[in-house]
Amino acid sequence: MKRTIRLRGIGGPIKGRVWESDNLLRAGRLASLEIVLDDSSVSRRHAEVRLATDGQWLVRDLESTNGTYVNGARLAAAEQALRPRDVVQFGKVAMLVELVEATMDGPPSDQMIVAGHVKSSFDEGLHRIAFDRNSMPRAGEQLLALLRAGHHLVHLESEDQLLDSILNDAVSVLDGQRGAIVLADGEQPTTPGVEPKLRLRALAVGNGESKGRFHFSKRLTNRCFAKGESVLYQNVQDEQELMTQSIADGAMSSVMCVLLRTPRKKLGVLHLDRGYFQSPFSEDDLLLADALAAHVSAGIECAQLLKRQQELFIKTITMLAQMVELRDEYTGGHTQRVTKYSLMLGAKMGVSDEDMKLIELGTPLHDIGKIGIADDILRAPRRLTPEEFAKMQEHTTLGAQYISGIPDLHPIIPIVRNHHERWDGTGYPDRLAKEDIPRLARIVAVADAFDAMTSNRPYHENKRGKPPAEAFAEVERQIGRQFDPESARHFLEIKDQIVRTMYELMPETGASLHAVHGAPTMLNLPAPAVSLMDGSVEAPLS
Repeated sequence: MKRTIRLRGIGGPIKGRVWESDNLLRAGRLASLEIVLDDSSVSRRHAEVRLATDGQWLVRDLESTNGTYVNGARLAAAEQALRPRDVVQFGKVAMLVELVEATMDGPPSDQMIVAGHVKSSFDEGLHRIAFDRNSMPRAGEQLLALLRAGHHLVHLESEDQLLDSILNDAVSVLDGQRGAIVLADGEQPTTPGVEPKLRLRALAVGNGESKGRFHFSKRLTNRCFAKGESVLYQNVQDEQELMTQSIADGAMSSVMCVLLRTPRKKLGVLHLDRGYFQSPFSEDDLLLADALAAHVSAGIECAQLLKRQQELFIKTITMLAQMVELRDEYTGGHTQRVTKYSLMLGAKMGVSDEDMKLIELGTPLHDIGKIGIADDILRAPRRLTPEEFAKMQEHTTLGAQYISGIPDLHPIIPIVRNHHERWDGTGYPDRLAKEDIPRLARIVAVADAFDAMTSNRPYHENKRGKPPAEAFAEVERQIGRQFDPESARHFLEIKDQIVRTMYELMPETGASLHAVHGAPTMLNLPAPAVSLMDGSVEAPLS
């Protein structure tokens, strides 16, 4: 056996072209040479690549003007040995070195495009967590990566955080240029032969690499998912069919597509690649990646199920809140709008992801205590008496009492109980002041008051809601009195977004305001002469 050399163009006009020999390749501009390069950076006789007596391939510069380089380093006078995956450069023309085993009595044999594949069961994949292909205990670094993946499954609640952590570990331990996780989008189709759409969910890059424009090969991931097996492509440059834009522009040379699956279904694909300057993935790398995929897939599925459960819970909560609104024709859509405004304000203020989830969960329930308010008060088409208004105020403590029996809802109790507290300490039910008021309750308080002012109010002589400009002016006047200054100022900074959302959710309001005031986006209307936000019996809805 001897090794034949193959030089493959990796850029410019020679991209994809191949030169092959079993003894000598000379490069330059002369037509008599084996590699003729029509490029101004290349000398007439630029360099030669030859087979030495010991079987090594050597490259030598022939005193060229612009030099010969191997992996970015310019050659001196001496020859230099070439290895597989080296990048040799004649002037500005770069080529990838491939060494192919060939028999003495026949032409060089082609490398297989698919260098390895694994179609193992979930249990077999789990077995590889501790043992390699020879049933030997895994090396410490590999085992550590697998154990770390298990740690992520236990300690990370967010599906996105879980995917990012898994992928970064995979790229690190398998020395990837970059990696991607794509997951099936939604439920898998029941029609035979129809595969679900795969959606990119996580990206990671190796040390010193940039994400770039192309992150993974859709063609290869779709193949892997459709076949239901993990696949290794040692050299994707060997087949023109695979030379898609994502592979070429992503400078991918060796690719692994590893199936993420549980005993119940296929979840998606872990895509890892290496570049021209790296050695290709081996079958041992494939088996390690497959073991990692089997190890983390159950956790990914659980995270997905938990996310769906949380989404269902939020929908149930929202529906419950809407049932409360059905008791009061004046408050239709109130919780939906307050939730939207609160989430927009929370995003503007940069609250944490965890707090944003509490806003999303707690705001629809902020008026849940109205279930316990009698209809003759809740639906009264008139101003409430002081006694009736005091009774209405009890919806905050009743709501907190209702949800206190559900441990998972305890974090939202401050929103439900304290969204009517005032910055100056004159609110209800606890008369908290300033920073003693929970921050999320302060956020919801601004959104709730704005919607109350712009909605029809049963207990005020002027039952029609105010135009947005008047409501914003009132919010500004109440900074440091009723409202937390930080929350109120940020709310005013997003007034245009609030108005757009308001008219999307209440199109009839826009029409009525247009009829009365001439245009539905009137942020420059004069402010009201009398404040309705002073906690009196004329205080707005909710």
